[in-house]
Amino acid sequence: MKAVQLIEIGKDLEDREVPTRKPKPDEVLIRIKAAGICHSDVHYREGVSSVDHLPITLGHEVAGEIEILGNRVTDFQIGDRVCVNYMITCGRCKYCVQGTEQFCVEGKMIGKNVNGGYAEKITIPTRGLFKLPDSISFDHASVMMCSSSTSLHALRKTRFKPGETIGIFGMGGLGISALQLAKALGAREIYAIDIDSNKLEIAKEMGAIPINAQDDDPVERIMEFTSNDGVDVALELIGLPLTMDQGVRSLARFGRLGLVGITIEKFDINSYEVIGREKEIIGVSDHLLSEIPFLLNLAEQGKLDLGKVVTKTVPLEAKAINEVHQQLKEFKAEFRTVIIP
Repeated sequence: MKAVQLIEIGKDLEDREVPTRKPKPDEVLIRIKAAGICHSDVHYREGVSSVDHLPITLGHEVAGEIEILGNRVTDFQIGDRVCVNYMITCGRCKYCVQGTEQFCVEGKMIGKNVNGGYAEKITIPTRGLFKLPDSISFDHASVMMCSSSTSLHALRKTRFKPGETIGIFGMGGLGISALQLAKALGAREIYAIDIDSNKLEIAKEMGAIPINAQDDDPVERIMEFTSNDGVDVALELIGLPLTMDQGVRSLARFGRLGLVGITIEKFDINSYEVIGREKEIIGVSDHLLSEIPFLLNLAEQGKLDLGKVVTKTVPLEAKAINEVHQQLKEFKAEFRTVIIP
């Protein structure tokens, strides 16, 4: 089958022909209908985050149709529309048993530890597989498996409650998902922070108060809007020391900052400000299997609409995918680009 693979760190991806792996008893073979391109994929290509081996097929946002069943699979049928949780987990260790399987001691991430979705097909265990309602398209479902699910997990980790205010730093795929999810969960006010005026206009249409960090200091603007109080929750979805610092400073007393964006750079913390206002800084890693059904249900109800998140599709070709990677590297990409094999 055709795949687009990372051959060498720091180099463009390449078109390759790779074997199709036959499913083990508890696995299925899926024909991929959509695979999202995530900023994390660029981190793997650049060596910011490590992959397990080279060459490797990147891509951890996957949706498609089941083509072959392993001989012990009974919960799925050939032809089922499915979306794939990107963590392959054991189901037996203490983390899996307590429902925090993103830290599974045997866990492997597709597109990082094993071959992922930049391909025509993928073979995967059924533990992380979810049937996809007909009302949700493959391209939307693929993006939900990362950006939307991670945004939901961030809101849950920061203990976001109805009636609270929230500042969202970064209006990419995660940010637009976080905006809609916060709204569905009863946010009183949502502040959308970015430097892209087009993305901010869409955020405004969705009910957020836009703040253009190119023109204004976002912390000062948030303080003006909140009578110098701050927001109850802030999500940092970009992975820059600048926006991490702004996230901390934008918080109200007892405010919680969820760090989602990935970077190897450090940022300084004013301990007096954090301690004096009892602020919290919370790490957000991936998402949980238990969160996916709730997410799918919100999408079925129309409370999570990814029509304005998936703004571009490309074929399964290295040249097109490399162009998107470069745009992501320069923070100039569309909301979310999806590969349609």
